[in-house]
Amino acid sequence: MRTGAKAAVIGGVCAVVLGGAGYGAYNIVSALNGDGGTAAPVAVKTGPPSGDEVKATTGRFFAAWARGDASTAASYTDFPQAAQELLTAYAGDAHITKVHITPGAATGTTVPFTVEATVSYDHRTRPLTYRSRVTVVRGRTSHRALVDWQPSVVHPRLRKGDTLATGRSAAPEIEAVDRDGRVLSKEKYPSLGPILDELRKRYGDKTGGRPSVELVIHHAEGADGGQAADTTLLTLAKGKPGRLPTTLSASAQAAAEAAVRKYADSSVVAVRPGTGEILAVANHRDDGFDAALLGERPPGSTMKIISAATLIDKGLTTAGGKAPCPPSAVWQSQTFHNLANLAPDENATLSDSFARSCNTAFVKFADAVKVDSLTEEAQDRFGLGRNNWQIGVPSFDGRVPASGGPDTAANLIGQGQVQMSPLNMASVTATAMTGTFRQPVIVPLGLDHRDPAHARGLSSSTVAQLRSMMNRTARSGTAAQVMAGLGGDIGAKTGSAEADGQAKSDSWFAGYRNDVAAAAMVQDGGHGVDAAGPIVATVLRSAD
Repeated sequence: MRTGAKAAVIGGVCAVVLGGAGYGAYNIVSALNGDGGTAAPVAVKTGPPSGDEVKATTGRFFAAWARGDASTAASYTDFPQAAQELLTAYAGDAHITKVHITPGAATGTTVPFTVEATVSYDHRTRPLTYRSRVTVVRGRTSHRALVDWQPSVVHPRLRKGDTLATGRSAAPEIEAVDRDGRVLSKEKYPSLGPILDELRKRYGDKTGGRPSVELVIHHAEGADGGQAADTTLLTLAKGKPGRLPTTLSASAQAAAEAAVRKYADSSVVAVRPGTGEILAVANHRDDGFDAALLGERPPGSTMKIISAATLIDKGLTTAGGKAPCPPSAVWQSQTFHNLANLAPDENATLSDSFARSCNTAFVKFADAVKVDSLTEEAQDRFGLGRNNWQIGVPSFDGRVPASGGPDTAANLIGQGQVQMSPLNMASVTATAMTGTFRQPVIVPLGLDHRDPAHARGLSSSTVAQLRSMMNRTARSGTAAQVMAGLGGDIGAKTGSAEADGQAKSDSWFAGYRNDVAAAAMVQDGGHGVDAAGPIVATVLRSAD
């Protein structure tokens, strides 16, 4: 912690005396007095702050914050410099005054509270009300009860490096509309919040709008040098919104929003394979991260769509050719296994092993596949991994590195160093359907004359084989359970992926129906049919 003085232990003598209820323990240390003579005991509190300490610390912190005394308020935190900077901006740059803070009942050392304040700028005034929470901790060196400083204390939507400001908006408001002219709002479609903010940042001045006066969160610059669009918290004076066309479908978006709400840390993207137009983007995450477009996770067996295409294009096998499924496979001292209860089949074809999602069948081809074969297929055929997509908002374009060692085999089954987002896998599914890579877009390319990414795509023979295998997977393979009842031209691939040493795998699912392709990912969701599959099926069903 940054405040308080260190306690010195002289002669290494330390006695411990238990204090009264709620006060934890005390260390009795010896410290020399001013003239170097007799020793005087100094009581130092340890352990979690007591209820009385929590009440006293938060009371003083709230009182100083409410009267605009940033320096004093910050002194009650464990990171006073960062706290003072943000609290100073709160009253200064954000023009927030008349602050009244009402604490709620504490739960342990955490206190919820409500803020009622006023935002005033350029003769315009609006009330501001929100809720947040604060936790009190024991200072490591001062041993004082201190506010555990996080930007979210000041406002729940603030993150490290963010600040608050009130003024004329950097870009005019937009009225984003879907492909049929229906208005898309954050209130009706919460997942679109970050996307609409980014569209406003990029295209607000191209749509004929007029800036408004707003209280916003100004986000910190990212590690890659990029900066997210400001997040509007309160509008003091409305500007004139400009109308912005998007490729989204309000009905598909509504279905996607409803589907992800059933699973924590879930994301889904739907695209139209014939055009690359993005129809829906939805996330259900506490951290607000747009994992649907920006996520970087191993895609598990959904990667076998690209792997199967690689094996076919390299002439190593065909859909009806041999791809035996042994119980285990070893590649460079690493042993790979299949899902539990998957019976081995030494006579399996590629179509058999694809539909049953046999890992070992693909791993056995690692000897024949060159280190960069999968990378070339992903880049040249599916348009992935070149960091050149121009969809209209920031996106991750996939990563399939030319990895040697055990990762050559692991990459074939969507593990190793392969990284994808639901957007990437929806695009992969669309390319497998049509044979043509069409870079996904969320606003028309002509709006700002963007140059889309290009790739060679797939041969008609490879497409026919992929569609046959994906259709079989959807009809009678691992995806049949969730694709049941969906008519028309359907196909799918299930997946599960172990990431970050987590106990439960990520759930992945990619599927298509007629002219809609979708992919979903649920972190810690289990098998593909457990969580991601039902999400994709719901979105595909919305195309009716």
